[in-house]
Order: sequence, then structure tokens, then C-alpha cells
Amino acid sequence: MADTIENSGGAAEPAIQEAVCVHTEKIFDSCKDRDCLDDMRVYLTENSQNALTTAAGLRAKHAELLYVDTAVQPVQFNRGFYSVDLSFYYKITGEIAGFGAAAPQITGLGYYTKRILLYGSDSGAKVFSSDAPLSTASSVSTSAGKLPIAVVEAVDPLMLDLRLVESADPGEGDAVFPVPDVIADAFDSPLVLSGGTRRVYATIGQFSIVRLERDTQLLIPAYDYCVPSKECADTAPDDPCTLFNRIDFPVDEFFPPDTVSGFSETYRGAIEDLRE
Repeated sequence: MADTIENSGGAAEPAIQEAVCVHTEKIFDSCKDRDCLDDMRVYLTENSQNALTTAAGLRAKHAELLYVDTAVQPVQFNRGFYSVDLSFYYKITGEIAGFGAAAPQITGLGYYTKRILLYGSDSGAKVFSSDAPLSTASSVSTSAGKLPIAVVEAVDPLMLDLRLVESADPGEGDAVFPVPDVIADAFDSPLVLSGGTRRVYATIGQFSIVRLERDTQLLIPAYDYCVPSKECADTAPDDPCTLFNRIDFPVDEFFPPDTVSGFSETYRGAIEDLRE
């Protein structure tokens, strides 16, 4: 839970004491996007591919964003602008229709790429730091200091559709993208990246924010030193009933709320406050 900070003098509106130079990552450009990925090929695991042999249909369950790989390159003849290549790795989960509550689940890997253009300014300075001495491999990349850093914020996508398709060409649509070991380890059996005539395609909706950051020095006003207003609490009681009795009764969980937001967050937030 975020702590509130108050000035040491206790004034309601403290006056600026001095101008302070800080080193931070400044956002030079950013964008938000919503992508509807229609008919994205899902590369199933071996267990799921075997279960698909006798399947007559599929039902969509959920999708999980595993990782977003980023690559930044300068744009020629357009100084200060950079192309950002994004590679999204998804874990897609569905179930075989016709089995009721005992329907077998299938899982597979979804992959999507996109390129965007953002302004990231330009810098010719080389940066050297005591954190990366010459004897370490990171000192080479640290001295470059030219490319901005791409940061991607994304939520788990919305699962919109999952369908089964028969293909006459077993080699059509084979995976030609890299699958890092950490991505492959997220599945319970090896992925089938080629062959097969029964294929699965998913449609998902993805929200994301992409920004370019660069280390810089900024002059900012300083009001006073930060003094935490929250007292350090003891650890949570070992007795679960003691913890439970300290939680306010969640009225909004039993009666319709007056607003759209804040329905279940209040109850969960109370638990987090007590644990911290």
C-alpha cells in the first residue's frame, strides 16, 4: 500500500525551500493502444494437440500475457525518432466442447508482433558508471548511452473467441519466431510448433501503453524532507480470527454499490492494509 508523505514542518502548503537537481528517467514520448488480434494462431502443447484429435469444437476460457520483448532502433533521416518492435507472448487456455464440467483443457502459445514510432530525443554522450567497471561485460553497453529505453505496460488480454480449423497443408503456418526457454517453461509439455492439420485460432483484445525514456537531469522544486506519516506497524497476528475480526464488514459486497468502481476493491484493500 502506498504511504502518504508529509513535510517535516507540518504546514498545510509548504513553501519551496530550494531547487534540487535530480537524475531520473524522463518520458520523451508515449502512446496507448488497443489491439484486437483476430485469428491469432495458437501453437498447442503436445498434450493439448493429442486431446484435439477427437474434438468437435472448442470454448474460450482465458488468455495470459507472458512477456513482451522490445527492440529499439533509430529511424533513418528522422533524427530523434525510433521504431519500437514489440513481440507479445501469450498463454491461451480453452476447453473442448461437449464434456460439460469435466471438459479437458487445452493450452498453447500465441504470438503477435507490432511496430510503433515514437520520439526519443537524441544523445551522443557516452555514460560510464562505477556500477559497471571495465572488467564487466555490462560496461560495453553502459558506455553506449544513445538509445532510449522502451517500456511497455500491458494487462492480460480479453479472451474473445477460440475456434478449431481443419487445414489440408500440414506445413502451413509453422512457427518462424523464437521461443525463449522461459516462455516454453510456462507450459506443462513441449509445444508443437510445426505440422498438424487441426489448428486452433484465438481472438483476443489487448490494451497497452508504450513509452520511450532516457536518463536525464532535471531541476525540480524541493519543499522539505519527506517524513512518513504512517507508523511502523507490528507484523500481522498469527491468529487468523484476530485478523478477520479487525476487518470492517463488507457492506458493498451484499448490496448494490452506488458507483461502478470500488465494489470489491474496498474489501480487498482492507485486508492488504491489515497485512502491511
